[in-house]
Amino acid sequence: MCSKVSCSRPAAATMTYVHADATVVIGPLGRRAEPGAHDLCADHAAKLTPPVDWQLIRLDSGQAPPERSRDDLLAIADAVREAADHADTRAQGPESAPAADSTQTGRKHGHLRIIGDS
Repeated sequence: MCSKVSCSRPAAATMTYVHADATVVIGPLGRRAEPGAHDLCADHAAKLTPPVDWQLIRLDSGQAPPERSRDDLLAIADAVREAADHADTRAQGPESAPAADSTQTGRKHGHLRIIGDS
């Protein structure tokens, strides 16, 4: 999302400042949030002008920003589940498995317990 006030367009570029060099850098959209970095939509990135006596550097990756899809979100969710399952099996070796508790029914999924219909 563009960081300009009242702009709801998707971000297309990231702007950073290098105060020591009096330079503004506009480059490809950052993959993670960084202190002092501002994401801008394509229009605001194109129209940005630097402060007086500052230099503007535009870095063009030549690629369009990646499209995010529902498949990407599902892949992330699957990876998190797999990592959690792997961590659970490492933490509970066969010798350290707790005895079955007859008061708790259902399957355990991560830190949650799925309770079946009674």
